[in-house]
Amino acid sequence: MPKHGKKYTAAAAKIEAGKLYTPKEAAALVKEVAFAGFDETIEATFRLGVDTRKADQNIRGSIALPHGTGKTVRVAVFAEGEQARAAEEAGADLVGSDDLVAQVQAGNIDFDAAIATPPMMAKVGRLGKILGPRGLMPNPKLGTVTMDVAKMVNELKAGRVEYRADRYGICHVAVGRVSFPLEQIVENYGVLLNEILRVKPSSAKGKYIKSVSLASTMGPGVKVDSSIVRNLLEA
Repeated sequence: MPKHGKKYTAAAAKIEAGKLYTPKEAAALVKEVAFAGFDETIEATFRLGVDTRKADQNIRGSIALPHGTGKTVRVAVFAEGEQARAAEEAGADLVGSDDLVAQVQAGNIDFDAAIATPPMMAKVGRLGKILGPRGLMPNPKLGTVTMDVAKMVNELKAGRVEYRADRYGICHVAVGRVSFPLEQIVENYGVLLNEILRVKPSSAKGKYIKSVSLASTMGPGVKVDSSIVRNLLEA
């Protein structure tokens, strides 16, 4: 077990062991015990009862959070012609076709998300080994392979996040920053929770959401009562 510092230990002491907090209580506690000297990201961690080795139990998608994540997202768009112009007008940071493909092949990956039009995928597909491991490969299921590039640029800039359960069924997703008002963190969490529930595989057996916790980048986790799915700001 890693040894934690005094600030972490002091923060953890304020969390009642074994208690399931309401989403509002958990978010407030995470904000209260955050001790780092920077504006920490607050992340929700879902432990799901799925077997991601089975194709029909892969949990993956993306969703726009109402208040974003507080992160400035640099977006690259692989497009030509009218779609390239639309991407530039929407505020994409990098727009190109063969030139952008060559840039990535040279190891220059100065972006956090990538979009491609369907006609560009024949070229972008060659970048799979580079972009795939970084989670940057455009994907139709995530809405990042599209002709409506302007809409997706706007959504990514506004706070669209990707969620994906790993091989242990664990899904980590940012829901804001410590500086966010409590209500915004709770509302972002609520939208994410409803999305995770929406994509529950019909073949998943037993308890689907085994546990949920909220934590800041440097702080301890606070367990959340996942059975509370409505009126989160009143609970």
